[in-house]
Amino acid sequence: MGVEFGLVASTAPKLECIPSRWVAIIVREVILLAWLGRKVWDESMTRGVPSGRQTTPQDQTTLRDHASVTGIGVHSGLPVTLTLHPAEAGTGIVFLRCGIDGQPDREVDANFRSVTATEFATVLGDASGPAISTTEHVLAALHGLGVDNAVVEVDGPEVPIMDGSAAAFVAAIDQAGVVTLPARRRYIQVLKPVRVAKGDSYGELRPHARGLRIETEIVFDHPLIGHQSFAIDVEPDVFRRELARARTFGFMRDVAKLWSAGYALGASFENTVVIAENRVLNPEGMRFADEFVRHKAIDAIGDLALSGAPLLGAYRSVRGGHKLNHAVLTALMSDRSAWTYVEMPEPGRRVRGHADLASSLAAPAYGPDVS
Repeated sequence: MGVEFGLVASTAPKLECIPSRWVAIIVREVILLAWLGRKVWDESMTRGVPSGRQTTPQDQTTLRDHASVTGIGVHSGLPVTLTLHPAEAGTGIVFLRCGIDGQPDREVDANFRSVTATEFATVLGDASGPAISTTEHVLAALHGLGVDNAVVEVDGPEVPIMDGSAAAFVAAIDQAGVVTLPARRRYIQVLKPVRVAKGDSYGELRPHARGLRIETEIVFDHPLIGHQSFAIDVEPDVFRRELARARTFGFMRDVAKLWSAGYALGASFENTVVIAENRVLNPEGMRFADEFVRHKAIDAIGDLALSGAPLLGAYRSVRGGHKLNHAVLTALMSDRSAWTYVEMPEPGRRVRGHADLASSLAAPAYGPDVS
């Protein structure tokens, strides 16, 4: 339904016919309404920012409050609650694995050195072994919305899959709010290209001074996927609109193999785009025509967030997944001549991409070549 507002020329009163005292009242009310409108706009643009400080892309950020989501693990099938907590400047992203019977809670830094496995998901752990799996979606949401410091508490072996995308974590971050901290942010600036290749797959990080850029390309021998490519400069509004809702996907043909290996025990139409031989089985269909490659971009953002600081670089992935993402990031960080820490972008350039401020049919489907 559309409603149009305006003055009809034949019925609108002429200004000279209105008593002067009424004109004064009308003018005063118009000015007041304009002031209130500007005030509401300004407050909406600075909500969650401490008064007295102007946020800039160089300020570290954290959450204003706590927020929780509850779901199941896509591989374990077990119920799990994830809670996001604020953290002090310099903390980074830390996972807190709690609820382990008879054992103390475990803290694991969200760092590429903490990766213990990349088969079907990114798994973080320490010297004691794996601690928390399927970290990529919540890490992508934190990075995509510009959160530098947070504690991610999880009471199960993996992050809940929710609807298979990053949307639930974006909503949780919005619920908690993002605030700036009185500390400068350090970026990792890529100084030269770093490339890792294996067969037809390759990944490359190259210099790009305007924040993080993601370029993903996938090729599947399936009529619904085929060759897809997607490129994006990672900014909060773009992440929300173009990426956050893209879901993980898998093939019905791989279900038995995954089950026998102990994977995808929690996958279903509610959290996975299920692909049959010639159609998508989910009743609601696709969210994007190229949802598959967009989800690969989410995974890449989450895996690259393990750098420990926001990247100033462009990442290109061709036929890649978690293993390739981790290999490229490790190669970059291992070559000290390929990167440097910077506190501010190049003069005159604005840093983009980090902190501007139907039925429940249990049909596991998470292909081994999909990560």
